[in-house]
Amino acid sequence: MKILRLRLAGFGPYKDEQLVDFERFDSDGIFLISGKTGAGKSSILDAICFALYNQVPRFDGSELKLRSDHCEAGDPTFVELDFSVNQSRYRLRRSPAYERPKKNQVGVTTAAPTAVLQVLDDADGSDSGGWRGIAAKPGAVGHELDTILPLKVDQFLQVILLAQNRFQRFLLAKTEERRAVLRTLFNTGRFEQLEAALILRRKGLDEQLATSQRDLEQDQTAAAQLLRDEGPLAAPTAGWFATAQHDLAGQLDAATIEQARTVAELTAATDRHQSLLQTEQRQLRRFAAASALAALDSRQDDIVRERSDLQNAARAARVWPQVRARHEAASALAAAESALAAAQAQRAGDRPAETAGAGAGAGAAGRSRSDVASPETLGQLQLVIDGLLGRLGALEDALADELALPELDNEIAELLIEQLEGTRALDAARAQADALPEQIEAITAEHSAAQLAAARQPDTMIALDRATLTLEAAQTVTRLSSVLLTAQQAELTASGDNADAAAHYESVLARRFSGFAAELATRLVTGDACAVCGSTAHPQPALGHDDPVTTHDLNTARSTVTDRQGQLLVAQNAVQSVDLRLAEARALTSGRDAATITAEHDAATAAHRLADRATATLPDLHARLAQLQSTMTRAATSVDQLRGQRDQASTAHAFKVSQREAIFGRLAAQRGEFDSVRGQATHLHDELTQARTLATALSVVDECGAAEDAAQSRLAVQLAEEAFTDEAAALAARLDQPEIERRTRALRVHDDGLAAARATLAQPDLADLPTEPVDVLPAAAAAAAASTARDAALTWQSSLVDRTGTLSAIVRRVGSLFAASAQLHEMQQQVRQLADVVHGDEPNTKRMRLENYVLAAQLEEIVAAANIRLRTMTSGRYTLEHDDSLAFGGARSGLGLAIRDEYTGRARPTHSLSGGETFLASLALALGLAEVVTGQAGGVTLDTLFVDEGFGSLDGETLETAMSTLDSLRAGGRTIGLISHVDSMKEQIPATLRIVVTDRGFSEIEGGDATG
Repeated sequence: MKILRLRLAGFGPYKDEQLVDFERFDSDGIFLISGKTGAGKSSILDAICFALYNQVPRFDGSELKLRSDHCEAGDPTFVELDFSVNQSRYRLRRSPAYERPKKNQVGVTTAAPTAVLQVLDDADGSDSGGWRGIAAKPGAVGHELDTILPLKVDQFLQVILLAQNRFQRFLLAKTEERRAVLRTLFNTGRFEQLEAALILRRKGLDEQLATSQRDLEQDQTAAAQLLRDEGPLAAPTAGWFATAQHDLAGQLDAATIEQARTVAELTAATDRHQSLLQTEQRQLRRFAAASALAALDSRQDDIVRERSDLQNAARAARVWPQVRARHEAASALAAAESALAAAQAQRAGDRPAETAGAGAGAGAAGRSRSDVASPETLGQLQLVIDGLLGRLGALEDALADELALPELDNEIAELLIEQLEGTRALDAARAQADALPEQIEAITAEHSAAQLAAARQPDTMIALDRATLTLEAAQTVTRLSSVLLTAQQAELTASGDNADAAAHYESVLARRFSGFAAELATRLVTGDACAVCGSTAHPQPALGHDDPVTTHDLNTARSTVTDRQGQLLVAQNAVQSVDLRLAEARALTSGRDAATITAEHDAATAAHRLADRATATLPDLHARLAQLQSTMTRAATSVDQLRGQRDQASTAHAFKVSQREAIFGRLAAQRGEFDSVRGQATHLHDELTQARTLATALSVVDECGAAEDAAQSRLAVQLAEEAFTDEAAALAARLDQPEIERRTRALRVHDDGLAAARATLAQPDLADLPTEPVDVLPAAAAAAAASTARDAALTWQSSLVDRTGTLSAIVRRVGSLFAASAQLHEMQQQVRQLADVVHGDEPNTKRMRLENYVLAAQLEEIVAAANIRLRTMTSGRYTLEHDDSLAFGGARSGLGLAIRDEYTGRARPTHSLSGGETFLASLALALGLAEVVTGQAGGVTLDTLFVDEGFGSLDGETLETAMSTLDSLRAGGRTIGLISHVDSMKEQIPATLRIVVTDRGFSEIEGGDATG
């Protein structure tokens, strides 16, 4: 990895953009970064670290404030770094978060940090190739740099950038601090993870063993419960479980034998009990059949009577239809005779005594009452009916006209209303049309007046502008008159002050001149020549004033005069300026006073407003005029339409009225003495209905009489066939159908009972039964006792089968647990011993953990590499030693450092070295660490090294040795940058970057550009 070029602006002490081309130092190998204290030498290294890792070592644990305090609001802040890794050239540009003004320039906001990473496509690394973007956000850039950079930030600060105040940190660190640094550099955290994993594995195996033992104890408790063993239990062993399984198997064999014996005894007892039950049931069947047969035989006489009644009821049932038909015919005849009497009474009651001449002079269709006497025969009634039908037919046209009269009256009323409404609408339309010409004339006059007023709008606008200008001039005159008075007063004051100052200056000048002799006299020395006359004798030197005028007094008075003259000139200019503006304003007013000008302005304003209003109303007046003219046209059209509608309604109304009068005349001729044709027709319909009812009643009486005679004849024949003397005898023998069905069922039940009883008594299995009833209770008790004994034996045997199966499963599981726990115990012992060793416990005699052991090996390599240079720089006096002795108080050990003094042959602590010795040891250790870390970083070539300060503590000879050691690092193209204040180093290192502080406080870099 090699640092190539750095560009920065607004960073630390650097306000403006600065460029450092590190490639120009490739031929020199070593270059010096010099400058005053605080100029910004270390800030260059901060910029490199910030660009690569977004960190600055000097800001660890504090707020990262990188923007230069010299920056103004619009100045940029960024760091741009070019570096190469594995023949690829990268450019990284990064800016920190900082406060900047908001876009609206009110308050500040925080600008977000930015980062852009690019790679040069040209493989040769020249600038002729194009830059290709890789990432453009801080997070994405950080992710890409994790892959590109061979070193982490802590490794970078130990092997490339040896920053100020961190140089001797590794040498003087305690074991834990040194372990933290080495752990980060060599990424040995995995060994601590391995240690933690081993301890976790050991704890897991311990828990598994404990779990296995608990499972064995639980299985032993379960097995003891299966054995019904409530005594104390010994430690669970395989033999104990085998014995328990054998004992339970013996109990199961005995229970199986006992269960077979109780089953046999139960079978025998059950057979004996079933046999006695069957004998008892046959005896009960025989007794029940004999009892039923005796009871049925005792009812034989009643059964004979029942059979005779059912036979008589069957004969009566065959006669009953004729009886019922005869009764129905008699009832129908009585009803017909009653209806005939009612019809005759109704017709006789509705007819008046004298009807023959009631309709004289009215014609056939106009008679209002029937003049036919009540007939006695069907033939006469039919003639009456035909006459009534003829009269009703003659009234059909009149009825239709009468029905149409209400609708015709409604039409006449509607047409009358329509005629009246049409007349009113026509009158209103005529009135509106008559009023429109006057309105049009008024709007036309108003429109013409508005046009004339609007035409004057430009003139009123000009007049208003002129009046406004004049009014403003009048107001200016009033205001400037007061201002002029104030300026004249100030001029008068300034003139007085100027006169006073001039008089004072002349007075001071006169006093100065008059005091020259006394001033010269104070310089006279006896024996020396006078500067004026050359005499060496000074008999009467001039006497000075008590308050002599000095040059300072004279200058002060002159300065006062100058100030007062300037103030007077300013006051005179002010008066002239105000006077000129006042004259201009008065010229605009033409000598008129403010009241007159205000009145003229008000008049101009009113005229202009009138013209504006007229201009604004013109469109509305034009629209109203057009609307009235259109309304005039529509009104004329509407009057013509309404007149035609009114005339049409009048014609239709006259036609309907004449039509009604014609119909009313025809109906008057048809009504006769009735109020309406409908009334006469209703009366004729009633008479027709009565005549038809009477005719129907006569016909029905004849038919019913014939039917009654025929039914009586059929009944006499049926009574004779069924051997009944008369209708009463048949009715006495008749039974209703439910009674017949009930008695029939009773006879059937009696017959079935006799047959069943006789069949039962004839069965063969009832022939040889004992006479006395058998006793089944002793046999039932014996069978119940045998069943109880069998259930108990079966329950015990089933319980033993279940327990034996459960115990067998426990024994199998326990066997697997014993086998697994043996392997687990062996593994647990191995893991425990390994974890103790890795953790630094017994049998680890060094008390050194695994990670410390690995780091100790790395530290030995670092010490070996460091001693090569330390011996050279100290002329063989000092060498570093790796101290792996046990630490005090059981603290971690194995990473200690000591310094061996070859003069004494003894090792001593590193903090006992002097300042220069500490720097040399730290430099050697840092170079050794860089060498080892480089090898551990996958063979990455580290072509750039920076060392910040520390050389000032060395004497000249030692400094020369250290410089030679650093010079040896240039082999292979490495470039080394040193930061120091030592003057001798400035003389030895010609290649220099000089940091200078400008007059404005910010720094600039000289000698860093590519051109030299």
